[in-house]
Amino acid sequence: MSLQHAVVIGGSSGIGLASARLLLEQGFRVTIAARDEAKLKASADHLSGEIGMIAIDARDPATVKQAFERLGSFDHLVLALGSGHGAGPFATLDMADLLAGFQTKLIPHAATAQAALPFLRPDGSITFVSAVSAQAAMPGTAGLAAVNAGIEAMVRVLAAELKPLRVNGVSPGVIDTPWWDFLPAEQRQAVFQDFAGRTPVGRIGQPDDVAKAVAFMVSNGFMSGHVLTCDGGIHLAA
Repeated sequence: MSLQHAVVIGGSSGIGLASARLLLEQGFRVTIAARDEAKLKASADHLSGEIGMIAIDARDPATVKQAFERLGSFDHLVLALGSGHGAGPFATLDMADLLAGFQTKLIPHAATAQAALPFLRPDGSITFVSAVSAQAAMPGTAGLAAVNAGIEAMVRVLAAELKPLRVNGVSPGVIDTPWWDFLPAEQRQAVFQDFAGRTPVGRIGQPDDVAKAVAFMVSNGFMSGHVLTCDGGIHLAA
């Protein structure tokens, strides 16, 4: 059984939580991190294995640095931070909301990865979780595309710059996670049905689908500089 330690930022729900669960099943020691300590504890209570938790706000580099200092050295960093800022038709897109998208997703991804560098083992990895909006051409997602494309653009550069540390990304499609909670249940279901009808595999994704892609990037020591799209093929239909 592997004793490698993976830290999952955004690990209290959705893709981050599913990734933590799968890594635990694969024998990793896992620390989940998020802002809400009560939510973290509730999530950790439903996980089995060598699980730890730490409350951090990834938007605050100082607290992130302090958290890593407390954790000490570890092997793998998974960044599964979500943000809904920057969505909407471009003609009416609020530039302040677009800026918030960068401030709540791209910058925290970059700042957290930077803060982790002194503590990551050289033969470890960083896995960024972006979104398929960076690759597709879905109307109403220009702002989201800009934010997620920024994350994906860092992957190849950092894989070359930080070697032998491996750097990869996973780009999810439409996934049933709390990201969609801004919609009432009935409207959310209608949106999911629409996307399922346009997705080649005939359904929307579940967090476990993406977790398998994340775990692959973490565990495969010969993967670096890649963004793995896990979207059911929706980028082909958009």
